[in-house]
Amino acid sequence: MTMNLVRLGRSDLHVTPICLGTMTFGEQVAEPLAHDILDRSLELGINFLDTAEMYSVPARAETCGSTETIIGNWLAKRPSVRSKLVVATKVAGPTRAMPWVRAGKGMTAADIIASCEGSLRRLQTDVIDLYQIHWPERHVPAFGTAYYNPANERSQTSIHEQLQALDRLVREGKVRTIGLSNETPYGVHEFVRLAEQHGLPRVASVQNAYCLINRNVENALDETMHRLDVSLLAYSPLGFGLLTGKYDASGTVGAGAPADARIGRYESVRQQRWGREEALASARRYNQLARDHGMTPTRMALAFCYTKWQVASTIIGVTSMAQLDEDVQAWGTTLSPELLEQIDKIRWEMRDLAA
Repeated sequence: MTMNLVRLGRSDLHVTPICLGTMTFGEQVAEPLAHDILDRSLELGINFLDTAEMYSVPARAETCGSTETIIGNWLAKRPSVRSKLVVATKVAGPTRAMPWVRAGKGMTAADIIASCEGSLRRLQTDVIDLYQIHWPERHVPAFGTAYYNPANERSQTSIHEQLQALDRLVREGKVRTIGLSNETPYGVHEFVRLAEQHGLPRVASVQNAYCLINRNVENALDETMHRLDVSLLAYSPLGFGLLTGKYDASGTVGAGAPADARIGRYESVRQQRWGREEALASARRYNQLARDHGMTPTRMALAFCYTKWQVASTIIGVTSMAQLDEDVQAWGTTLSPELLEQIDKIRWEMRDLAA
């Protein structure tokens, strides 16, 4: 299968339009299977891997950093592979909910540098190709929070200071390119503005949720990224599994779900945006639409992301070889104008219920 490489922003990184997400490695996926999946992804032509210092997910102190360690062990056994890959990871934003990631409430320049060095050790590599801020240091609507509230602002580290820390990592050769995640139009503009004003690294990409039940990217962020030449990395293209159809027969998101399904297995996940009953109701509409057009829900949901002009690369997360093969086989699927019109009609009725 041939996938043309895509340039990320104005950087020198060229990636496949499918990226292997790895947040299940170390929780749902044990290391031997994770290594098999990584091997298979290479065979399928994928050159792009994404991880984070706080993975695996759901986040726990016992597994923090385990995903990077698993990838690092895989890379160490295959020294010739590293030069063929674009490896992306992330520095966690400030949080009180995960004190094991970082002490304190903020994300200082020293925090960013220490986190990067920790990721380099676990990944057993000399350089991170794409180093991303996992979520903004400032308070923003994210992970299901709908509104910005200035009263909740607790920012302690300016965007300028964050960029200066990232610049140091680039100059030291520890990072090639920088990116953002879970960002807003304001954040993207400010990172680009300050980088251009002060001669600091320019963000190449933003990694945000994007799928049939969460198209918030199309509420102005897509214009921002297009005009500033910043690429979108779309995560959760299957809506945490809701868009595979495996929950369609369930009375609720949790009840009757397959035993190995994340939302059925983890209460913490059910409490998030993907666990909303409204999100499942919306997903059922799309899933039935896919069946009505002779394809699986998974294929239609992935084809939607694979073919949207907004998306540079789609991040797929899998827990089995079969899932990996199914996701990659969906590449090349086109959706007719009539089907896209029906998709937009459902969105108009139901909006972004997993945003």
